[in-house]
Amino acid sequence: MNGADPGLFGPESVTWQLHSDPMMWIAGVRALHLQALHPRAVRGVMQNSDFRRDAWGRLMRTASFVGTTTYGTTEAAERAGARVRRIHRTLSATDPDTGERYALDEPALLLWVHCAEIDSYLHVARRSGLRLTDAEADRYIAEHRQSARLVGLDPDAVPGDRAEMAAYFEKVRPDLAAGPEARAVDDFLLRPPTHPLLVPAREVLWRRVAHLAYASLPPYAHELYGRPAPAPATVTRRLRLAGLLLRGIPARARWQLPPKHILRAMARLGPDARPAPYKLGR
Repeated sequence: MNGADPGLFGPESVTWQLHSDPMMWIAGVRALHLQALHPRAVRGVMQNSDFRRDAWGRLMRTASFVGTTTYGTTEAAERAGARVRRIHRTLSATDPDTGERYALDEPALLLWVHCAEIDSYLHVARRSGLRLTDAEADRYIAEHRQSARLVGLDPDAVPGDRAEMAAYFEKVRPDLAAGPEARAVDDFLLRPPTHPLLVPAREVLWRRVAHLAYASLPPYAHELYGRPAPAPATVTRRLRLAGLLLRGIPARARWQLPPKHILRAMARLGPDARPAPYKLGR
């Protein structure tokens, strides 16, 4: 390393390696399916954004935030976090049943979004064949108390390992439901509107990604959405095949896609900062 700022996580972190994995895109779609099952959280999204028209923009903004906080400088990460907190402070939603108006930066809502995202990244990465020890999985969750802080959470109130994460999901399950907003998100993710000329590509490519992401959800999520859960062994086999295919694409080729967070980090820190799967599971 050349003494440059490694950012919030740095090249020795589990996050640095895991977030370079191409299966993160499938994990991100899984996170959206899971996040939509919290009625108060998904209502906030639907009432404050044109989700159907700008879903791709929203997905790319989330990916850019993750890339910046993972591979950017400390200053860039803190700036991105401040921007998110500033936006959340101005937003609220209304419960149509009670008329209650509530803020979107409620800690309980921020915590749900955070845990659904981190759990999805970790679950899909490991289940698709990324070698990660249990200790490294715990480290990954603990590292993301940093990203939780950036969006306005108290890091000490955020799960710090797999056991705490599992306990959190067990506690929050009674609050989950597949209401009309969740079904709108589910329908969009499985059949996003697109230009007529791109419909064949959507059917061939996107539906496979979306269905695999959905299939990897926990059993209770399938139950809430009202569709039978696929056989776990079949889902795992499909995830491993997808991981094998996507990881077979040369990393440099994948990293050339905008916004090139990883290449900029390597230019800043030197070639030893290169994320690589072989640095995990050792």
